[in-house]
Amino acid sequence: MHFDLEQLLQAGGYIGLFGIIFAESGLLFGVFLPGDSLLFTAGLLASQGYFSLPMLAATCSIAAITGDAFGYLFGRRVGRALFERRDSRWFRREHLLVAEAFYEKHGGKAIVLARFLPIVRTFAPIIAGVAAMSYPRFALYNVLGGVLWGAGLTVTGYLLGSIVPDVDRYLLPLIAGIVLASILPTVLHVGKEHRLRLVAAVRARFARREPTLEADVD
Repeated sequence: MHFDLEQLLQAGGYIGLFGIIFAESGLLFGVFLPGDSLLFTAGLLASQGYFSLPMLAATCSIAAITGDAFGYLFGRRVGRALFERRDSRWFRREHLLVAEAFYEKHGGKAIVLARFLPIVRTFAPIIAGVAAMSYPRFALYNVLGGVLWGAGLTVTGYLLGSIVPDVDRYLLPLIAGIVLASILPTVLHVGKEHRLRLVAAVRARFARREPTLEADVD
């Protein structure tokens, strides 16, 4: 098996994995990290003896939960200022707005659902903090989502690696499929938002032109 994620996991071990999952769950630059594929690959490696599955599942779950908790506290204290911040290499305001719309649509459940959506999962806890969501309520959804995502994907990878013979041969297609499946909902959501904005802009432009056209006819 020769894949960068594999080498990264074997080099970083549990501590490195904890840091990456924590960062993607609660730090702005974590939006670019490969959370889903990383968890899945770690599960595959556990099936081959590189990790202990119970230790791996616990590490990933705790990292996801504490990362989201940090994101919530960050949003509670300084998150509102992000809406006025300019885009940069590590931050795009559009990502924040997508997460805000997702949170408004799904409420507290967004904390759980966002775990399985790249980009959104990084900003969802921040939005919850900005919205002053009750922390006990947030903590409940946070723990549920953290365990479902952190332990769920690693166990899925472990089971697949245990069942499929010579899973090494299919690692690249499997990871590519996981990445595609994880980003597809976000891509579709963002595409829908852009389409709605484009339609609204076109309608507004034609609405402004109508009085001029009527004047020309007169």
